[in-house]
Amino acid sequence: MSDNPILSWKVAGVALGLLLTLATFLVKPLGVSTQFVVTDAVVAHQVAPQFAENNTYLSKYGEKTDWSVGYGWMLVLGMLVGGGLTAVVFRDRQPEADQGSMPAMWVGQFGASRMKRFGAAFLGGVLLLFGARLAGGCTSGHMISGISQLAVGSFIFGVTTFAVAIATAKLLYRSTQS
Repeated sequence: MSDNPILSWKVAGVALGLLLTLATFLVKPLGVSTQFVVTDAVVAHQVAPQFAENNTYLSKYGEKTDWSVGYGWMLVLGMLVGGGLTAVVFRDRQPEADQGSMPAMWVGQFGASRMKRFGAAFLGGVLLLFGARLAGGCTSGHMISGISQLAVGSFIFGVTTFAVAIATAKLLYRSTQS
């Protein structure tokens, strides 16, 4: 880890907390996965309003005056742009920078195929989004906003997410040697 205080996880944690407080005060608690449902519902209300109103799930979202469509997509876009900029700016500081940007652990277990890596990342994202909708919120909604508001369901989500992530990593990266 870097000794640079600007890159400290403590500074980042405080900055995230302040940003979350500001976002909650100005707009609403932070969360991303609902945005996809809101967008689907807005489209459904425009294209097939009867279907949208009769659908128990879609009828809760996407009314004609749902202003959160723009706000939510700006958050999604900001995450993509911010993640991309961070990857470019800090490219040389990544542990796998000297290995062609493929983690040695991944290459050792699954090979050096970029398509396999991108496919696994995409599938993981789809599964995460599906699970987030089942749980009524994503990791940012539950683990950042929900836990900061002391929501019991968010604590359960956080513990469950980490437990499943650890079990999955142990399964995927188990040693092939006996």
